[in-house]
Amino acid sequence: MTGIINRIAVIGTGIMGAPMAARLAGGGFQVQAWNRTREKTGVLRSSGVVAAESADIAAADADAVICMLSSGPVCETVLMGDGGVIAAMRPGSVLVVMSSIPVETAVAIGNAASARGISCLDAPVSGGEKGAKEGTLAIMAGGDAAVVDALRPAFACLGRVTHVGPSGSGALTKLANQLIVASTICAVAEALTLAARGGADPARVREALLGGFADSTVFRQHGLRMVQGNFAPGGPAKYQVKDTSTALGFARSLGLTLPVGEEVDRLFQAMVDNGDGDLDHSGIIRELQRMNQR
Repeated sequence: MTGIINRIAVIGTGIMGAPMAARLAGGGFQVQAWNRTREKTGVLRSSGVVAAESADIAAADADAVICMLSSGPVCETVLMGDGGVIAAMRPGSVLVVMSSIPVETAVAIGNAASARGISCLDAPVSGGEKGAKEGTLAIMAGGDAAVVDALRPAFACLGRVTHVGPSGSGALTKLANQLIVASTICAVAEALTLAARGGADPARVREALLGGFADSTVFRQHGLRMVQGNFAPGGPAKYQVKDTSTALGFARSLGLTLPVGEEVDRLFQAMVDNGDGDLDHSGIIRELQRMNQR
């Protein structure tokens, strides 16, 4: 990569991408944004973000392009397709794929960018909508360490970045993260379901366990969602099962069996199949309640 990062294009301004674009603009960067649903970029104007007519137009003059699209196939289509983002980017610029995508996809995108003289990081995030709004995301970056260092001022607007290894390592770290998050959400849901069936107040049980070994960010945030019955999507279940399925597929390619992950994936798939895929993943407690109806 060459030069100073000043102009940033954000491709994908959904639940996570929109607050990230706003934080970058608030941090002094010149930000253009594009989303397939144009209304989602228009609302960012008050934050100083310029809405672009297309993804390639947003990318053409950018020093760095941040991709926050929903899945690997969508990233491949928008970034690598005919007339896509990589083709529009100038040599010496940087592509940062912050979506949760398969390791193989991250490597393929990196190779396509490199062939055009574009640096590429796979740098997915954890922390959900709350972390995106507050700038407290955990950012796990795979790729060239020097490129990570060059982007640290931008990453500082979004959260805490850690360089985890070569291309594909960021995507792999996110898969590990998603297995932990999904498994923990299921454990919290089971514990609160047990408490309720046994006659305890789940809200008071959650309060009692805060600060103990069972405490965690997942327990605090998603346990609260469960006791309140608030399943407005921060991280939709359909994306959770996408990530657990991707993680298990990669594990199988390595000859690994992950029995807890397989059961968690099955539970989330059942949640999606039962029509709750657009709810927050903390809504998995609804699936447990369905399973245990008498």
